[in-house]
Amino acid sequence: MKMNYYVVGTNDQKAAVAFYTALFAKAGVHVMAPSERMTYFIGADFAFAVAEPFDGAPATVGNGTMVGFAVGDAAEVTRMHALALELGGRCEGAPCQKGPKFSGYVRDLDGNKLCLSD
Repeated sequence: MKMNYYVVGTNDQKAAVAFYTALFAKAGVHVMAPSERMTYFIGADFAFAVAEPFDGAPATVGNGTMVGFAVGDAAEVTRMHALALELGGRCEGAPCQKGPKFSGYVRDLDGNKLCLSD
């Protein structure tokens, strides 16, 4: 079994799409927006989306929820972590060795927690 896709909520679709488009610029993904409230970032065996909640209520952050991205190597972890901060994200843990993985943690513009690891 493998994960099909992952969606995080946003309260500002335009800002979220700009954040992830810039963050994933070197990842070889393409952007697809099937509706005004949802945008996918799609690659080989990879689908991630930002969406305004279907029920119309504000998007909120899940306590204990985190999305992990395998981005290649330690240099790419460090680069993407710094880029996320430049794009307005918040640091949740500077890049360093965490057990078997080199990882860095950030929150996106809506407060969704991301892990970038090798």
